[in-house]
Amino acid sequence: MISTLLQYQMVTGNLNRSLKVTAQDPQVARESAYYLKTIGSIKSIDEFLENDRVYAFAMKAMGLEDMTYAKAFMKKALEGGVDKRDSFANRLADKRYAEFVKTFNFSRYGATTTTFSRTQKPIVDAYVRQTLEVQSGESNEAVRLALYFARKAGSLKNPYEVLADRALQQVVLTALGLPKEFAAANIDKQAAVITNRVKFEDFKDPAKLDMFLKRFATMWDLQNGGPAAAASPAVILNSAAGAAGGIGQDLLARIQSFKLGGF
Repeated sequence: MISTLLQYQMVTGNLNRSLKVTAQDPQVARESAYYLKTIGSIKSIDEFLENDRVYAFAMKAMGLEDMTYAKAFMKKALEGGVDKRDSFANRLADKRYAEFVKTFNFSRYGATTTTFSRTQKPIVDAYVRQTLEVQSGESNEAVRLALYFARKAGSLKNPYEVLADRALQQVVLTALGLPKEFAAANIDKQAAVITNRVKFEDFKDPAKLDMFLKRFATMWDLQNGGPAAAASPAVILNSAAGAAGGIGQDLLARIQSFKLGGF
């Protein structure tokens, strides 16, 4: 069984090649070509939502594939725009909706919205990246989480942005060795713990981000019975130590108490 860390490194070791291979997948190439050919002809919110292929492509590209069915919800977000602080999209805790509306800003630009470059090739690139993440997650969900975190981490500024996104929250809590029950704690308490143990500026440093994700991968396997659970404490400590935020003595003690083959 291959460890989460090794699977992640197999994808990211040559990320450009991984993305190129994904882009050449027949279905991905076909949907990408259709999107680029069609998006410029769409002039309104209704036309956007009525073209299922274009709409679904955009939703997946922006990380909202699970909400593709909610057209009424997305229409409300698109119609409200993002110019006003109290608009529907801006009030949502999950900032992906505001990002989507900002990209497809029919509320402000009307029929010219799809002439902007941000609605074209960047959306295809994002779709390819999303597809790579989804495919990677089919064999190991942790790899998908790590790829997603790596993509989003550089823009994170505070713990509430982490807590508003379930995937980001799962990565951070796992990396910090916090129990699943911690996610049910008061949100301000969660934020305080994360602030105390994570330096968000470190995520702008590729080396420090890589160390944090190595720690996540190691802790994921420990918690889910992956290969790391059978490794020696010395190997675990070497692979997990030094990540952003450091490892507390309580966590070190827990790791050192692990037995070969499991807990």
